[in-house]
Amino acid sequence: MFGPFRATQSLSVGLLWKIPWRLSPTQKARQRKRLRRVDDVVATLDHALAKLRMSTKKLERWKEEMPREEEMLPKDKYTVFDRKEKKYRKALHKLPKWTRVSQRLNPPGF
Repeated sequence: MFGPFRATQSLSVGLLWKIPWRLSPTQKARQRKRLRRVDDVVATLDHALAKLRMSTKKLERWKEEMPREEEMLPKDKYTVFDRKEKKYRKALHKLPKWTRVSQRLNPPGF
């Protein structure tokens, strides 16, 4: 209580940096916007290369394998697979640098 060993304010509060356990509506909106911007870039590249009658393997592979934002389930938009988690899903914002990494594909069934 009093004296040299009293608890300081920061020790009694707990963690200083707290990450909320769910995404806020604005974070979700920004995530959807990010996914749509990537889709727009892929569509623009595809259209420009089609005009030149060219194509790239990576662009074709992206179009085949990656779902567009409107085709994705909400579960896949906002969570990622993590084998260490209890239900094998982890909120997207808990990943480091989650705004820069494409997380469109997850193992089926999880």
